[in-house]
Amino acid sequence: MLREYPIEKNRDIGFIAHIDAGKTTVSERVLFYTGISHKIGEVHEGAAIMDWMEQEKERGITITAAATTCFWTPKEYLQKDYLHQSTKKEYRINIIDTPGHIDFTAEVQRSLRVLDGAVVIFDGVAGVEPQSETVWHQADKFRVPRICFVNKMDRLGANFERSFASILERLTSNAVRMQIPIGLESEHKGIIDLLEQKAYYFEGKNGEEVIEKEIPEELKADAEKYRHLLVEKIVEQSDNLMQKYLDGKEIGIEELRKTLREATINYKLVPVFCGAALRNTAIQLLIDAIIYYLPSPVDLPPVEGIDPKSEKTISRESSDDAPFAALAFKIASDPYVGSLTYFRVYSGKLEAGSYVLNSVSGQKERIGRILRMHANNREDVKEIYAGEIGAAVGLKNTTTGDTLCDPEHPIILERITFPEPVIYISIEPKSKADQEKLSLALKRLSDEDPTFKIRIDEETGQTIISGMGELHLEIIVDRMFREFGVSANIGRPQVAYKETILGTAEAEGKYIRQSGGRGQYGHVWLKVEPLERAKGFEFVNAIKGGIIPSEYIPAVQKGVKEAMAKGVMAGYPVIDTRVTLYDGSYHEVDSSEAAFKIAGSLAFQEAAKRAKLILLEPIMKVEVVVPEQFLGDVSGDLSSKRARIEKMSERGNMKVIDAKVPLAEMFGYATKLRSMTEGRGSFTMEFDHYAQVPENIAQQIVEGKRK
Repeated sequence: MLREYPIEKNRDIGFIAHIDAGKTTVSERVLFYTGISHKIGEVHEGAAIMDWMEQEKERGITITAAATTCFWTPKEYLQKDYLHQSTKKEYRINIIDTPGHIDFTAEVQRSLRVLDGAVVIFDGVAGVEPQSETVWHQADKFRVPRICFVNKMDRLGANFERSFASILERLTSNAVRMQIPIGLESEHKGIIDLLEQKAYYFEGKNGEEVIEKEIPEELKADAEKYRHLLVEKIVEQSDNLMQKYLDGKEIGIEELRKTLREATINYKLVPVFCGAALRNTAIQLLIDAIIYYLPSPVDLPPVEGIDPKSEKTISRESSDDAPFAALAFKIASDPYVGSLTYFRVYSGKLEAGSYVLNSVSGQKERIGRILRMHANNREDVKEIYAGEIGAAVGLKNTTTGDTLCDPEHPIILERITFPEPVIYISIEPKSKADQEKLSLALKRLSDEDPTFKIRIDEETGQTIISGMGELHLEIIVDRMFREFGVSANIGRPQVAYKETILGTAEAEGKYIRQSGGRGQYGHVWLKVEPLERAKGFEFVNAIKGGIIPSEYIPAVQKGVKEAMAKGVMAGYPVIDTRVTLYDGSYHEVDSSEAAFKIAGSLAFQEAAKRAKLILLEPIMKVEVVVPEQFLGDVSGDLSSKRARIEKMSERGNMKVIDAKVPLAEMFGYATKLRSMTEGRGSFTMEFDHYAQVPENIAQQIVEGKRK
């Protein structure tokens, strides 16, 4: 089977945004105008194609990243009845629609890792919002070229210039206006394309009829002024164009577009478009922009990875002829086909029925079936090529972030790192049958979601599940009940505290049992010292002259790690600590790995107690938006929650409070804020950092754990 679309005609893109910016509404229009769906699915009616989970339909939010493929030819919409033409389109666009809610940050991270370009969508009333900043910085981290779409030009309070200014001020000084709206709020009728100096209107039942006209007289001066600014920004990117511009020569649209494309792909400029998805304006032009300005796989540098044999950095070209390499970026369970592994092919091609190497686990996997996904519908394909996104059925040993590659040419691509959970709840099955269902459900759900963790509390025997926020755990529990039929009692949400040390200390750990026959002998000296926040755990082997044989060293490390996981002060994991093993002794006959593991654990517990243990708590970055008359009450309430208010600003006719607040103080805040502001206030929060719990509060927490 030959490749249907050349690689340079492929676009792997994602839509990213703050919650409620209209991301899924934009995606649904894209699917409609590209002919993938024959009816527009509305989020508020629970009918969006990309939001296929029950919880997504009910809540009107996107929870998982859905993948789909569509096809497009720029400007074809100017032909009559383009929606019903059967001619083959010029380009394939692979789209991943991602969640906007901060609790589902893992979905955004793993999507950005495999995308070549992104469309960042903004609410035209609010402009840049907290989660817009978060996803923008995540896209920076993965070096994803992007374009912007300022949505909701038809909403009361919409202001394109204010939104554009917030992008310039808070995200990038490289933003360039590509369009301006014709009318705002209820007067919004269409948009002006600054590069082409044309006005576009959208008619018909679903805005499918695109009418190109001359710019209205009253907007000509603005359009010329903004085009002048745009052209100046573009010609700065090319010596050749700059010379032409200075010489007063005419520069063609295609020349400008080509230079702007290169500048966008190289993070030098960020084109900004506008429209109103719910009113069906400007989406066809946005799809053109995806083709014009976002990269194909071959426009980007070759992907880099590590050769597992030599541990040297190697790369793979985006070519079908290169050895096969792909990154598994998501595991999902499908009710019809079982476990699905979504992957992005970076190089080479993959045939159904072939074997690949999972270079992380070192095991081979048979690729039985390859599917091309369209939300939760699927199409079997025999082969998949470089630059494409697919799903494999029934892989046994592959998890999120693993590399699949040609066994003859192994490579390990950079893994995706996920944040640690900050909140947990206990869960108790109601019967023996429920216990079995619960085990299956937890295994499946943790395979799918790397930020969802499970552990068993050794003291109480309870199952503890942890995640990124209340909504995250609420949806996981809801899925356990619905999809797996589990009946269980759920505890109250708890904060995921951590322990750490402030000082340096040394301690001895001895585990000796000798009473005739084979005994047990393990003896170590450890030194503990603090590391900077977020540095995790470091184990240093400083044993000289074989006073402890090398085969016992991993057992000591294992004992230390187990003691750290259990906690010393109040049963919370110990973090940000360096442990050095520097002395000890062994017995020729009685020493064993088990004895050294216990000795390591005992020494660590004793050393940590001597090194001034403290408790850490998650501090959240909180933004509260309220009408002015409630500002005093709300800021006073935040101060009573140990908040550090960092700034107050205005957004339209609302006041915005930015603060850092301990998570422990934020449970039930949504209800409290609603009652304080007569339902008109809103807030968002995301994890920021861990900080020391004040001593009086830490004491209460420790005593509470001991009861």
